[in-house]
Amino acid sequence: METSVIYAFLITTLAGLSTMIGSLLIFYKKKNNNIITASLAFASGVMTCVSITDLIPESVNLLMETFHYIPVILICLIFIIIGIITSMIIDKYLPNNSNNLYRVGIISMLAIILHNIPEGIATFMASNTNISLGISLAIAIALHNIPEGISISIPIFYSTNSRLKALGYTFLSGMSELLGAIITYLFLGNLINSIFMGMLFSIIAGIMIHIAIYELIPTSLNYHNKKLTITFFIIGVGVMLINHFVIS
Repeated sequence: METSVIYAFLITTLAGLSTMIGSLLIFYKKKNNNIITASLAFASGVMTCVSITDLIPESVNLLMETFHYIPVILICLIFIIIGIITSMIIDKYLPNNSNNLYRVGIISMLAIILHNIPEGIATFMASNTNISLGISLAIAIALHNIPEGISISIPIFYSTNSRLKALGYTFLSGMSELLGAIITYLFLGNLINSIFMGMLFSIIAGIMIHIAIYELIPTSLNYHNKKLTITFFIIGVGVMLINHFVIS
């Protein structure tokens, strides 16, 4: 295996493992409804901002390499809607029980796995071509992986009282970035193009917007602290906007 490939795998893995940093909140001494409220609202703000300011613009840029502006907008809208419908189907068929917080954690995990696989593909391809570019991309990914880890670990931990489950599910979602790299290395290296990635990013944006608005925010509001929910949603958006400003 070439050295550049080894470095690409390493950089992608580290970007994925950053998700685990978000799990540190589960070591807080006891259950606190304000932590749940704030964490879910913060994660919702991050997911919404990532979708609107990162995934959708990246989708447009990739599709613009092949199509004109109007077809690009239509394609993006169609695949965002496909993503929303996909999330609705997952939500419908995921077993529904009284433990709504656990359900939110599982749905967040599934969404983030779907999100992380193409991120892993992008990080691996960039790192394999240009290590400096790959490191820059990995840093940007790591910064928004942290709150994604929060959106999984907090609901899972507070619904099961199991730190092991919370860490395990968060680790699984983080390692899906490495899965994206492995898939690319073994099967897709020559098949992935800008059209495929553009459509995929739009689908993922639709999934994440639906989960942020339909799952995370309502569950946060269930703890009857609307002011805290709004505050931390705005903070989540602000953190990602600052992240984009610093990285760019």
